[in-house]
Amino acid sequence: MFTHVMIGSNDLERARRFYDATFAALGGRPGEMDPRGRLIYTHEGGRLMITKPIDGKPATVANGGTIGIAAASPDHVLAWHEAGTKHGGTAIESPPAERPNGSFVAYLRDPDGNKLTARSHPTK
Repeated sequence: MFTHVMIGSNDLERARRFYDATFAALGGRPGEMDPRGRLIYTHEGGRLMITKPIDGKPATVANGGTIGIAAASPDHVLAWHEAGTKHGGTAIESPPAERPNGSFVAYLRDPDGNKLTARSHPTK
């Protein structure tokens, strides 16, 4: 259904440090800057793009929005969460934990305030 997710950032180098670390924890590669100045991450068919807003106004977060990131295991979720908090992210909601359906879930806000979750597939 989706081709990509695009979010705004007010500081692309700060965003790069955060996302390079969190995606490395999931087995991903560092982001690449395209000729238009967008930071692009690709992993297992998914694509996350980060850019300064083209209208020149400050980037803001989506109220009620969450970007979900697939993780191969609970250990990957924990590594993602740890990398995120060490690279400018903020732990939010409950601590990383297993949900009733068996998926393991963690939540962060990136340095620009975007809400993210990493989760493993349910085991039940």
